[in-house]
Amino acid sequence: MPVISLFYGIVVSMYFLDNKQHKAPHVHVRYQDNEAVYSIPNGELLAGEFPPAKARLVQAWIEIHREDLLANWELAVNGQQPQKIDPLR
Repeated sequence: MPVISLFYGIVVSMYFLDNKQHKAPHVHVRYQDNEAVYSIPNGELLAGEFPPAKARLVQAWIEIHREDLLANWELAVNGQQPQKIDPLR
């Protein structure tokens, strides 16, 4: 599972060929013992739990980088390495 960004202790990843369980473009995020899956098109929580303050950071980051994330999604579902994306600053 390639890590595509890391900011404020949040690790953002995309799985290769990961379009069966959630079907929609999404990212996997981890922070301490929390794991969640967020939709790329709308930043909605699809699965898991995440601290509210960290969830807002993830949603803001998705909003800023939506086009890059969608391009990475296409790479990842085709088995290719997604690109790194700038962290939230």
